Amino acid sequence: MKVKLYEAMLGAETPRRRLLPRAAAIGAAAALLVGVLPAYAQDAQPITPEEAAVRAEMLGIPGVGAGQPTDADWQKVGALALGPTKAVVEEGECKGVSLSFMGLNNVNLHNVVFRGLLKPWEDYTGASIDWIDLSQRDYNGFREMAVASNQVNWDIMEMGAPFEGDMAGRGLLDPMPDWVPESIDMADYVDYLKPPIGTWDGVTYRVSIDGDTHTMAYRKDYYENADFAAAWKDSEYNTDGTEWAVPTTWEELNAQSKFLAGKTDPTFGGPAYGVLDPLNYIWGGFGFYFLEDRAVAYSKHPDSPAFLFDPETMEPLINNPGWVQAIQDVIDLINTPGAYPPDQFNQDPNLWTFQFLPGTGSSILWWGDVGSNARTSDTSVVGDLIGFDINPGAKRVYNWQTDQWEDTANRSPNNAYIGWGVYVTKRAAESDLKRKCAWSAASFLGGKDLSLWMAAYPSGFQPYRQSHFIIDEWVNAGYDQAYIEDYLASNADSYNHPNAANEPRIPGIFSYYSRAEDELVKGLSTGASAQDIADAIYAAWEEQTDQIGRDQQLALYRESLGLPPLE
Repeated sequence: MKVKLYEAMLGAETPRRRLLPRAAAIGAAAALLVGVLPAYAQDAQPITPEEAAVRAEMLGIPGVGAGQPTDADWQKVGALALGPTKAVVEEGECKGVSLSFMGLNNVNLHNVVFRGLLKPWEDYTGASIDWIDLSQRDYNGFREMAVASNQVNWDIMEMGAPFEGDMAGRGLLDPMPDWVPESIDMADYVDYLKPPIGTWDGVTYRVSIDGDTHTMAYRKDYYENADFAAAWKDSEYNTDGTEWAVPTTWEELNAQSKFLAGKTDPTFGGPAYGVLDPLNYIWGGFGFYFLEDRAVAYSKHPDSPAFLFDPETMEPLINNPGWVQAIQDVIDLINTPGAYPPDQFNQDPNLWTFQFLPGTGSSILWWGDVGSNARTSDTSVVGDLIGFDINPGAKRVYNWQTDQWEDTANRSPNNAYIGWGVYVTKRAAESDLKRKCAWSAASFLGGKDLSLWMAAYPSGFQPYRQSHFIIDEWVNAGYDQAYIEDYLASNADSYNHPNAANEPRIPGIFSYYSRAEDELVKGLSTGASAQDIADAIYAAWEEQTDQIGRDQQLALYRESLGLPPLE
């Protein structure tokens, strides 16, 4: 669905196959779910019978396997989610209040979904919302213009935690009112999203609506294929004499990707491919995460939280041997004919929706909502074929503190972007009423029950609350139990991994990423060596740090890593 077609879609509902009687299913689900939480979610508040009933009814709209949700579905879900709003805002209290909301329309999710979900909120409160829709590629540049002018022209924004230094540090955000944490049950967040995430100088600004970690989705039919297994046994790429199996290291995944070049997809009959890399890395900073997926396995040493900069000097670590190995891996696949789909340099970076879900490739490293979209998106043909794991590790790790490779297996899930949140800007605080209405809209989108629906259906977001890991809720919505256990475990195990790579929330972080993307694409397209590409990124990052202020960046970087100030 395109944004420009949104109005034409209003009121329309895609024909669907008839579902089982819903009332009985909802009652049964509510009875099963009260207070039932997984082992890693025991800190969350128990689900009450009333909440369980609402959550079950939401998850039945439209139902897994019933087609992708429409605007009519979003509005039904939004109406069911109004309970916390009604506890704080009187009907019609925001009449005459106009709010501007800045966010993404990436692959017609995010703001597009928000429109439908918030329509019942607008009808109830009387507020109206004007939308600023941005592509993922354009998002950061648009936001940086506000930072440069120290002025925002919107009241509510969808934003990731890495930008909190830019926005809150410059006084562009409004502090969260006291009533919001209880309304959204902030205690239910997974631990890695709890403070200091969402805060700056001890003040809270963020309503989380997402978790964000990259996980690996892989095609089981590739790894269950007897012909591939037999050919792999004697392949020149099987240098360790291993069995044909789901890879747990980048060395294995890279070798398998070379091996698959020129072979046939086991289910769909087209060319077989291995891992899908977005070689068009220039994506407003977001493309850098896909190189980082590889690099942290080689360079995020368990003895240090640092993997981007030296916390003693702010010198970039980007050109050390671990990062160079990650770049070399990509170069090796580029130089292997047939390892990537044709014209991969010019493909939209949204490879999950344009390649993997429609049936191309053995695996993809992407944000964790691949799992929900595989079973609920109209573009997916692989819902019954895929499994999940945390990102691959490496057989060795580079220790930047000793300047030595260590022949020790290493794994470091990439908690890329720390999740989207909703923030209210200082512009909304021009009146008490406007401020209350803006925070009500933000709280609505981050509500505990609505958040589960957004994690289970195409929205742009993945599980991020402890209560999102109640398996029975997903199963009663139509997910296969083994599938959803596998999917949710890949998210939870990434969030909770002791060596997870969590990026620093320092000012200008995406400027670093964007400059890295520029140098990476330039180097890959001109045949530069991995070391030369890494050195070019190093120089660009040094320049960026000096422009912002090295002492300031170093102090904030250390704080973000949980390290004490330098004496």
